[in-house]
Amino acid sequence: MGHGRTLQYPKTPVNKVNRYNQRATYDLEQIHTIINTSTVLHVSFNTPDPGNPFPVTLPMVGVAASFDHPSSSLGEPLDVYLHGYVSSRLMNLSRRAETGTEAGTSPDAGLPVTISATKVDGLVLTLTPNTHDVNYRSATLYGYATLVSSVEEKLWAMEMITNSVVSGRWAHTRVPPDTAEMTSTSILKVKVVGGSGKIRVGGPRDERKDLERGDIRAKVWTGTIPVWESFGEPVPFEGVSVGDGKGNLVPRVPEHVVAFVQGRRMENERYALAAVEDRSQD
Repeated sequence: MGHGRTLQYPKTPVNKVNRYNQRATYDLEQIHTIINTSTVLHVSFNTPDPGNPFPVTLPMVGVAASFDHPSSSLGEPLDVYLHGYVSSRLMNLSRRAETGTEAGTSPDAGLPVTISATKVDGLVLTLTPNTHDVNYRSATLYGYATLVSSVEEKLWAMEMITNSVVSGRWAHTRVPPDTAEMTSTSILKVKVVGGSGKIRVGGPRDERKDLERGDIRAKVWTGTIPVWESFGEPVPFEGVSVGDGKGNLVPRVPEHVVAFVQGRRMENERYALAAVEDRSQD
């Protein structure tokens, strides 16, 4: 980012947050951080099937990163790479979009997709059902998906996606993938053209008419239940059938796994507890 600048996605009719816009963020670093710390991304797209009028949403694994500028920070423009099976519907639609065979797409644009992720940080309990709320962080990105054809970029993206699941995991596995694995796997590259986020922090925000009534406050408990994604102690694989002799042979849980579990667990808890005390939106 440099020189103290904060890069943001420009507001457009597509990405502008309307309701509770005081919670909106267009900051690249905040949005990309939510994407890259979410285990699952939801990818939505339309199909040309006249018999299916509904948008399709798929849970996928992906990462925001830049192959052309690999040292880019989360606060800089990034693409999103998604991992999938070679013959899946999304991959086939993206392949056709590149050749201009899908209505509403151009050959150089790819398949229009929307990527979203949400992290829940707390349940906010208030005096009335209507004012109950949730502390959360959400991010939505809009872009055009194309298949990665370069072997070099595909391998790089597979490494980035693997490490987005567990930091440093790629280097501690059998790599590189063999020919069959490379053939059966497709990587989608989404050129992001816009995005926005929405973040809620703090505690209950009841209406004055209820806060001024001591009888209500005396019988209705209010407060926040912090929520965070935790990670349990790693359990070694014992084989498809216990005792079949084909399970894990490494005597100790690797340090990169231990560090990831402990680090992510502590960070998630720290954020959720801090969000309760954050009064910046009051």
